[in-house]
Amino acid sequence: MKKISILFAAIALAACGGAPSEPTAGGARASCTTRAYAEIGGPFALVDETGAAVTEADFKGRPTLVYFGFTYCPDVCPMTLVTVDQALAQLPEDVAPPQTVLISVDPERDTPEAMARYVGNDAFPEGLKGLTGTPEAVRAAADAFRADYNRVDAPESYTEYTMDHTSILYLMDEDWQLKTFFTHEDTPESISQCLVEHLG
Repeated sequence: MKKISILFAAIALAACGGAPSEPTAGGARASCTTRAYAEIGGPFALVDETGAAVTEADFKGRPTLVYFGFTYCPDVCPMTLVTVDQALAQLPEDVAPPQTVLISVDPERDTPEAMARYVGNDAFPEGLKGLTGTPEAVRAAADAFRADYNRVDAPESYTEYTMDHTSILYLMDEDWQLKTFFTHEDTPESISQCLVEHLG
């Protein structure tokens, strides 16, 4: 448990608007087949972009890519989702793409209605699901993934505040077990190749 916490602490919070810090732990650079930790990716209880209650059980039976972000994020979040879309487009025809899920770290603004507008962006993966919930439920979901986030006031900005958050893309298998994860260093090509290794 301590080793995992150190690894994910080393992959610093990615401020939306600032460059992510360089990861220092070896795990982030290791082969995509050696990045699985059984302690990461526990249960959650949230609502989706339609307002329906969902848990991790709703995503079992199909591999799922999970990302924590928020709709007001100006660069890191949309860039990650575009990268995922590009990676999925490179998958061979015989490899089914995983479900992609965005879990908001800004439940104050990210209502189901806001999530519905956001996940419908054509540049994002087809079928992208947007999850949100109470602050307590969102925090519990993030804790299950060893993901962190915090509010940063920005009174000079029209958005009034932004969210610093861990920028990691998690690949969960059909049984909701972590298979691997990706960082800002991964490209569409490296993500696609890794997905083929795990899903092909």
